[in-house]
Amino acid sequence: MALLIALIRRELSALWRDPWQLALISYIPLIGIFCLWWLFSAGLPRQLPVAIVDQDHSQLSRMLTRQLKANPVTEPQNFTDLAAAVSATQQAKVYAIVVFPYDMKKDLLTGHKPTIDVRYNSQFLLVGKLLSSQIQLSLGDGLLQVAGLKQLANGTPKSQVAVNLSPIKSQTTALFNRNNNYIGFLVPPVLVALWQLLSMLVMANSLNRELHLAPTTQVNGISNTLTEHFWPKVLVKLVLFTPILMLQGGFILAWLYLYLALPMAGSLALLLLAQLVMLLAVWSVVLLIFVVMRDSARVISFCTALFAPAFAFMGITFPTHDMPQLAQWWRQIMPSSHYIESHVSVVSYGAAWPNVASQLSSYWGFICLLPLIYLLSRKLLPITITANTIVTAYDSDAALPAKGQ
Repeated sequence: MALLIALIRRELSALWRDPWQLALISYIPLIGIFCLWWLFSAGLPRQLPVAIVDQDHSQLSRMLTRQLKANPVTEPQNFTDLAAAVSATQQAKVYAIVVFPYDMKKDLLTGHKPTIDVRYNSQFLLVGKLLSSQIQLSLGDGLLQVAGLKQLANGTPKSQVAVNLSPIKSQTTALFNRNNNYIGFLVPPVLVALWQLLSMLVMANSLNRELHLAPTTQVNGISNTLTEHFWPKVLVKLVLFTPILMLQGGFILAWLYLYLALPMAGSLALLLLAQLVMLLAVWSVVLLIFVVMRDSARVISFCTALFAPAFAFMGITFPTHDMPQLAQWWRQIMPSSHYIESHVSVVSYGAAWPNVASQLSSYWGFICLLPLIYLLSRKLLPITITANTIVTAYDSDAALPAKGQ
């Protein structure tokens, strides 16, 4: 117990002297959370620029342009030719192109089938998908009006026109996001990915600090030698930083589902439990990378490269079963990919404890890392100490002649 108390004091003293670490556990998460929420606070993209290339210059093409203007999602911008519209799309000045062909109105009136060319930038996944559906909806409504007038002109009874145009009507309703609100759809997984990255940085910085301490010195009576009380030091880091990071994770849930009142079908307590398991899994991966590499720059670089694409691998905006096999393996070693399944099931389906416990069993691979980390630490950490001692001795010998001069 005396050893643990001394180690806790040592870790608190190191934390107080490290401004970057203090920032990671205090104001940086808050700034990140509020900035990401602000980016999506509109809830639904509006007035997305769409290039209109009107080659017909008819009353029909102007009416269809007004239909697009009336849609709150699209903001038509007129272009004189297709080349200028394509150039604007490549520069991300517009996100879609609508081309009304020559003699479009004439072809419609004479029974031909003109082609309205609609192009959108699919690199912007959500924007492209949204524009594709909204442009088709607006143009379809406008062309239905034209078709209705044509049938009326041919003598079709008014009561029969609607049946002829749309014999079957369909309605699409999102079960768990009826307002198509992007806050409930995107913000939770984005914040989870951010929280995972911050958790990784906190633990990696704390472990890396042990590499830069002089092995012959002591802090609060504890030797700074890397192998001296290594596992008690790791345990103290877990005891100190786990509650702090869980407060951050709990704040994210409280902000989203209590303050913003996003739809929530299950229990926040189950999500907190899932967050705790995810956090421990993140730190087991960081500890493995630290033990293997034992170099500050490499540890941070490798961990960042590993966890940075977490949002893309969650399967929220892209189906994971369509990913290449390598990407699916990469996804399996990201704790956030396991957590998001519990998050969606609790928030959307109201999953209870048995279902969440079954999902948490997918973390078994991270538990298997613990004996591997222990064996590698026994083998590799003494090598690091020996190398650091040789370098220190070499630097001291090289400095002696200069000191004598």
